[in-house]
Amino acid sequence: MKTRIISGLIMAPLLIVVFLGGAVLKATVLIISIVAVYEFFKIHKKEGFVGSLPIAVCSVAALYTLNFLGVDQKYYVLWLVASVIACLIYMFNIDKRTPADAVLTVTGIIYVVFFAFHIAWITDLEGFEIFTWMVLITALVTDIAAYFSGFFFGKFHFFGDKKLCPKISPKKTREGAVGGVFWCALISALFGAILTDGLWLHCLIMGVLGSIAGQLGDLTASIFKRKADGHGGVMDRIDSILFTAPVICWYVQIFLVK
Repeated sequence: MKTRIISGLIMAPLLIVVFLGGAVLKATVLIISIVAVYEFFKIHKKEGFVGSLPIAVCSVAALYTLNFLGVDQKYYVLWLVASVIACLIYMFNIDKRTPADAVLTVTGIIYVVFFAFHIAWITDLEGFEIFTWMVLITALVTDIAAYFSGFFFGKFHFFGDKKLCPKISPKKTREGAVGGVFWCALISALFGAILTDGLWLHCLIMGVLGSIAGQLGDLTASIFKRKADGHGGVMDRIDSILFTAPVICWYVQIFLVK
């Protein structure tokens, strides 16, 4: 309970940033990406893997420079190719670096930097900027609803006695997961009915998909935490968002942008 309240308070400033939108939101996501990828590399140092922070920072700078310049989105693919090549070159220092170090760097850039970038990407979808809120709604509502659904209904074992993923996150229940999806879908549909022009059904679908994605993002982060003895910090606050952002962004681009 205490952890959920603290997490909510920490996320509150991000709600203000999303409300401001535009360059403020992009600059904030850029800074968060750098801090998060630093944390991501730091926790894996305990296992003897060394990601290249300079390459990651240069990659972040290049990606957001392309975005601020308003270049065609096809150049994001070029950015991704260039980032991967830079990571592979990183292991050319064969006496100190290994292929695992290169893979860690690529993973950090894609998983942290590029996934988070989708938040900023949504703000460029003219007429659909409001769906930036869906990224936070699907992440936050799912997290809170799953916790309370599991707390109140987990003991009844409606979906069997087994936990959701006992080896990854022993406290998560199937009832919590279902409750998270249900309430997220409901809140998302209400958001769509009140704040969009008749797009409540799309919002409901995004709520379901985003909730599932957010829970997968949380479980993914739990695996990293277990393997690397925890990380905390910014990564703990955005683990769900890293998965919900691409889902919402691409849903909007595929089904709503004409």
